[in-house]
Amino acid sequence: MAEEQSYYEEKISKDILTKEIDLVDRDPKRINQDVVKVDFEDVIAEPYGVQSFDGVWKASYTSFTVTKYWCYRLLSTLIGVPLSVVWGVLFALVSFCHIWAVVPCVKSYLIEIQCVGRTFSLCVRTFCDPFFEAVGKVFSAVKVTLQKQV
Repeated sequence: MAEEQSYYEEKISKDILTKEIDLVDRDPKRINQDVVKVDFEDVIAEPYGVQSFDGVWKASYTSFTVTKYWCYRLLSTLIGVPLSVVWGVLFALVSFCHIWAVVPCVKSYLIEIQCVGRTFSLCVRTFCDPFFEAVGKVFSAVKVTLQKQV
């Protein structure tokens, strides 16, 4: 059983590290679907009646698209790789803190609060329940009638 579990853990570990990446669909979970869709038509538009020459419009479209494309590629090359290292370290730290600090603290708190909860429940049942039952019996004999006076 232990050997089988070790085999599966090793296989999962290898799968994570050697996982193929999709070079076509680079946002399979659609996390940036609404955020970064900025095309020429989303930024520059000429209303009917105030339009530039067709050549100017085509050149503007081409220069906008090519500039956006190459600036993004240049920035992602120069800054994207170092940022991916920073994000990898950050998420590793968050995972480490969660696994080694947060979850054990929460589990410890739940274990300790269980004892306090039982003690509190015992005190309520011992002291408060009889008092409230007595008050309930006293007020159970009260009858309220409403009359409308004309």
